[in-house]
Amino acid sequence: MFNQNNRLRKTKEIEKTFKNGKSFYSNVLGFKVLKNDLNESRFCVIISAKISKKAVERNKIKRRIRAIVNRDLKQIKKGFDIIIIVTKNIINLEFSGLSQEVEDSFKKIGVYDN
Repeated sequence: MFNQNNRLRKTKEIEKTFKNGKSFYSNVLGFKVLKNDLNESRFCVIISAKISKKAVERNKIKRRIRAIVNRDLKQIKKGFDIIIIVTKNIINLEFSGLSQEVEDSFKKIGVYDN
């Protein structure tokens, strides 16, 4: 679970990020990124029932993505709203591969401090 300050929760904020944010898609994940005026970056993970009919599998994927983001939170620049969209190619991906995919995507987007 994301810390309360790092959650993108309100429908209006999510819609604003979808409408005005820049898009980036890799093989496994999609990202919508919008700059905000806060001291924290906020995240939201979206996974459709089309990815997997089983809620258990969808929740497992969400937990893994949240764990990766929480682990790397100190390296992520402050002041971004980031929506992570899961695509169908994620089903057979292990945790280490998912972790590498998230890290590489964040570097390409330019939200890592490094």
